[in-house]
Amino acid sequence: MTPGSATSFRAPQSFRATNWHEAIAECQARNEGYVLVTVVGTAGSTPREPGSKMVVTASQSIDTIGGGHLEFDAIARAREFLAKGEVHTELHSYPLSSSLGQCCGGAVKVLFDVCNVHQQHIAIFGAGHVAKALVPILAQLPVRISWIDSREDLFPSTLPANVQKVVEEAPESEVRHLDENSWLIILTHDHQLDYRITEQALKQPSLPFVGLIGSDTKAKRFITKLTQRGFDDNALARLFTPIGNRDIPGKQPIEVAVSISAQIIERLHLSETKTDNSKRNSEKPATAFLREKDTISDT
Repeated sequence: MTPGSATSFRAPQSFRATNWHEAIAECQARNEGYVLVTVVGTAGSTPREPGSKMVVTASQSIDTIGGGHLEFDAIARAREFLAKGEVHTELHSYPLSSSLGQCCGGAVKVLFDVCNVHQQHIAIFGAGHVAKALVPILAQLPVRISWIDSREDLFPSTLPANVQKVVEEAPESEVRHLDENSWLIILTHDHQLDYRITEQALKQPSLPFVGLIGSDTKAKRFITKLTQRGFDDNALARLFTPIGNRDIPGKQPIEVAVSISAQIIERLHLSETKTDNSKRNSEKPATAFLREKDTISDT
């Protein structure tokens, strides 16, 4: 990366798999959604036999059900299913006629199985001591992690399969690229950068959890500034600061990482049961500070 440039680099996420069953194993390891596409029936002349399979993800396809327009249409259909983010099974019939751009003259029935689509995406900003303790813990959960920092040399040489490294000189610019319902964990080395990331995140109502590390004093200063910038209670209710389960004490990086992990684990379980956010007793959203009696000062 050229000094002063604003380019970003994401570690390659290409598949090592060369066939569908290896691809499924990789998707499971990465906690990445995929569609298993299977030829379940044929009639007449067809490119592949029943039982032929391929795996389709949001960006890649592995193996083949015969190529040509049949496969192109199956990939496009699979990605439409993935975009809906719902577990789904559908059987579709393809006549291999000129309308599909293939002249085999036969017919194919294809089964689409949408799998592994409910994995929570977490964006972790900062690659310092706390993040290095936190990522190995969270990576063991059913989540996908984007780990974002401007300093490439801080990242470990190897990462878990479900962790994507993002090197970006302006990390706050990554916020607009996040999927809806992503959770943010902000742990950078720079309070001004923390603020820029927080501000960008609160501008997007589709991001329900913005967790910010820091002291109560830092939290109050940020909330004052955000309030002065026009952020209302609804926006601030998505800001959780200081991040972490407040019942777990300690300031060592591993202690803070465990505290944050506990909060994330609680949210994951409550998300599964669709429990109301107000029942998360260990969390302290920014609106809690607004209800405190002491005056919030930015001095």
